[in-house]
Amino acid sequence: MEIERKYLIDATKLPFSPEDYPVHHIEQGYLCTEPVVRIRKDNEDYFLTYKSKGLMSREEYNLPLTKDAYNHLKSKVDGRIISKKRYVIPLSRFITRGTYSDLKIELDIFSEDLQGLVLAEVEFQDEESALSFIPPVWFGEDVTFSSEYHNSNLSQRTVL
Repeated sequence: MEIERKYLIDATKLPFSPEDYPVHHIEQGYLCTEPVVRIRKDNEDYFLTYKSKGLMSREEYNLPLTKDAYNHLKSKVDGRIISKKRYVIPLSRFITRGTYSDLKIELDIFSEDLQGLVLAEVEFQDEESALSFIPPVWFGEDVTFSSEYHNSNLSQRTVL
């Protein structure tokens, strides 16, 4: 089960340099958007992912792929291939109170067709923690409950 909150980020208001944190170079595409069936290249790892419907909480299953299988399926993607850099940042750097000390911010900086879009996601162990979460002040609009910012929907949009 994936339980996450998602926020729009103004890159000019980041209180740090993303390059100071580990980065994942991600490329992903969607074979189906309802239900979500995605392929992803994460650095040199490859996955096929199924996600159920939902906004904050969704079932998620990841299966490993070979590079050849990924490249074969890539030609069957519906919509655009999404490219982004994901920086993994300890939330404790910004919030020291509460039960957030072990959580991480996944900061996605999109490129190519989605250049300029920056999203932050935080994953939680349970819905109660997710719903009571108070984000750092530099987080922008909460788009958790907007399917518009699901990557599967971004892959289908013609304009950002």
